[in-house]
Amino acid sequence: MSQQPQEAPTAKYRKDYQSPSHSITHIDLEFDLYDKETIITAVSKIKQLKGSDSLTLEGEQLKLLGVYVDGKQWSDYKETNGSLIINGLPKEFELTVKTEVNPEENSSLEGLYKSGGAFCTQCEAEGFRRITYYMDRPDVLAVFTSKVIAEKSLYPYLLSNGNKIGSGELENGRHWVQWQDPHPKPAYLFALVAGDFDLLSDSYKTVSGRDVALEIYVDKGNLDRANHAMLSLQNSMKWDEQRFGLEYDLDNYMIVAVDFFNMGAMENKGLNVFNSKFVLANEKTATDTDYLGIEAVIGHEYFHNWTGNRVTCRDWFQLSLKEGLTVFRDQEFSSDLGSRAVNRINNVRIIRGPQFAEDASPMSHPIRPDKVIEMNNFYTLTVYEKGSEVIRMMHTLLGELSFQKGMKLYFERHDGTAATCDDFVAAMQDASGVDLTQFKRWYSQSGTPTINVITSYNSDQKTYNLIVEQSTKPTQEQQEKLPLHIPLDIELYDVDGNVIPLQCNGKSVSNVLNITDEKQEFTFDSVDEKPIVSLLREFSAPVKLVYDYSDQELMFLMVHATNEFARWDAGQMLLAKHIKINVDNVQKGEAFELSESVLDAFRGVLLSRELDPAFIAEMLSLPSQNEVAGWFKPVDVDAIYSVLKSIKVAIATGLEDELSAVYGSLSQDSYSIEHDAIGKRALRNTALGYLCYLAQGNELVKLQYQNANNMTDTMAALSSANQAQLQCREDLMNDFSEKWTHDGLVMDKWFAMQGTNPSEDALGVVKKTMNHAAFTMKNPNRIRSLVGSFLTANPVHFHAKDGSGYLFVGEILTELNQSNPQVASRLIDPLLKYRNYDESRQILMRAELEKLSKLENLAKDLFEKVTKALDS
Repeated sequence: MSQQPQEAPTAKYRKDYQSPSHSITHIDLEFDLYDKETIITAVSKIKQLKGSDSLTLEGEQLKLLGVYVDGKQWSDYKETNGSLIINGLPKEFELTVKTEVNPEENSSLEGLYKSGGAFCTQCEAEGFRRITYYMDRPDVLAVFTSKVIAEKSLYPYLLSNGNKIGSGELENGRHWVQWQDPHPKPAYLFALVAGDFDLLSDSYKTVSGRDVALEIYVDKGNLDRANHAMLSLQNSMKWDEQRFGLEYDLDNYMIVAVDFFNMGAMENKGLNVFNSKFVLANEKTATDTDYLGIEAVIGHEYFHNWTGNRVTCRDWFQLSLKEGLTVFRDQEFSSDLGSRAVNRINNVRIIRGPQFAEDASPMSHPIRPDKVIEMNNFYTLTVYEKGSEVIRMMHTLLGELSFQKGMKLYFERHDGTAATCDDFVAAMQDASGVDLTQFKRWYSQSGTPTINVITSYNSDQKTYNLIVEQSTKPTQEQQEKLPLHIPLDIELYDVDGNVIPLQCNGKSVSNVLNITDEKQEFTFDSVDEKPIVSLLREFSAPVKLVYDYSDQELMFLMVHATNEFARWDAGQMLLAKHIKINVDNVQKGEAFELSESVLDAFRGVLLSRELDPAFIAEMLSLPSQNEVAGWFKPVDVDAIYSVLKSIKVAIATGLEDELSAVYGSLSQDSYSIEHDAIGKRALRNTALGYLCYLAQGNELVKLQYQNANNMTDTMAALSSANQAQLQCREDLMNDFSEKWTHDGLVMDKWFAMQGTNPSEDALGVVKKTMNHAAFTMKNPNRIRSLVGSFLTANPVHFHAKDGSGYLFVGEILTELNQSNPQVASRLIDPLLKYRNYDESRQILMRAELEKLSKLENLAKDLFEKVTKALDS
């Protein structure tokens, strides 16, 4: 048979949306599970809504065994690339489709595949079509019944969505379990897991008194690492009832942790499939960051039960409808349970670093994209994190009470349906009476806005004037930009740090200014002295702020701002000023310098007795190299690295006594994940991250590693040894590897250290590490930890002038294009930003993109990104 030439993938456009030609009210699935030849029978009740008597179903990599209509074999169909077209159908009918798939050979980890010894599914966004031919789109909602059959000795647990309605024994040692989900759902929320696990069981009594069985399934031997996930689930259920009035709606809630998973987790109705990274934790294996990450992701997937499952998205362009809203909800959950200031800081770091970079890249897109080739490419920081910021801005504009009224109205109107972003905004507007017409531009406009603020004070009239200008640079697919509705939260202070109430024409006004024009002026009266202004408090909009603060004003705000985020932000702006000055100095061949006054400002923070230790740790943390890179074009990776290291050494040297005192005073005999204990460890390990650059560093780090009674302190010692390239590094790294080679999840931390190793032979280290017994290119976690950290968090060596880093990533992407294009598509992002660098690096990076573009059978995931980058 001759091979057909590959057609270039084509884009789909949001404006071309058409409602489905048919409805599917029920689907009964039967899975006869075998490693290489799983047989799937799908029986669907279908009704024609419009159009002709033909039905088009999506399917990929399926072996079709038979098509039946109303129980009779049907021959009037044809299989094309990615579709099954069935003709001559009645208006209403029962369709049976039999398919065969090979789970063991499915390395893409989409559809039905083997994860270790278990069968597992991943259907979002379009994985269900790898299971059977179906109308695989989010606006087709059906009641799913699933019968799972497998060998009992190997797969004692057979799980699917909803409530268990039957089970039984079969011949030849096989058994079956049947599940039914009473809530209509799209195919992307289907899940199946079959395996042999350890099971942690508990329960939760809902606010209305219903008992819900809670079950977490983990690989054998990991039961002691599932308790925190269970507690996080119970806390999530309670929080959603208390804050949003939302109660769980099934008899059980199951979580399964699997090792091979492309995403973090998946909110399949009643049966969440999780990357084991976001389930398994105890003090020996997990850091504080891991514990907090588990809490957040467990919460996120649980909250999807309403914002994503009960109300799903009409089409994939509306992805932020469920993801942006649910990220906002999980951020609020983490903030209510922990430190609101620290959570806000960490969220903003993501926006200002990688999300702003995404906005400035060839893949720039609005939170609701207008066109797409491969939907998996739009599971982005823009859709998720910037989408959350758009929800947060609505919350800021409406206030908690009106926002909750809007949520209630949204569910009243759309429960059990597939909705749009416009539907959500309409509910918020109608419930609150706030006009959000202009605000909706945030959904359709790409790029990062800049707001430029100029202030003046009139001592005669006692007035303070703000002129605010907003602008957004053209992006690749959107040249014209319109003014956005930007909430700008401000506060004024007198010289003693007292808040000056905001008044206009003698009347009190809100701290949140509505910026809606390209240029606006605000005049505040009854201001008795020239104030100091705090701008963009709480990061009230995802924008870049341009304002000419003096060092003295920033140091004042670090002490006096009433909002902790504003204090941190002032410190970051102070550091940013001096980073920029010193990058310029380095490029001119001049000496690095950091003034004593800057050191004094951070000394004051370090010695504060009123600030939370977790917050002090954030105040003392420098912006990442990737965030700093976003301030320059072209990016000078070597100068930025040199300056950030020099600042660390300067702070360590200037504050050595204070850092040593803090480090010595915060040791803890026992491990706890209470907020206070986490904060003390965070500050102590931040101090270690500075002290490791001094003469005492090697012994201090070695001692901490040897005496650590938890993984947080162990990894802090290892990280310090790695970043400061201490003499003890190799011994500690070898010791860690010997202890944990058997545990891939723990080894991911070690792989990340190898990927970020700043030594001259960093790439050689990465290549050698790929031969480690615990490393495999088949596991996305391993790839992300080692290769991903090298590409994204080791910029000096990834961007080596000889192009070796680019050549390496080209080889990796070529391999993953065949085995797991979804992972390849996530790894390629640093290459896409080639235009941000000097000409010689641009040529080398572009050459790798050109090579990829010429690959035979280039996956859609990579095709879309490579094409956009080369066209930029």
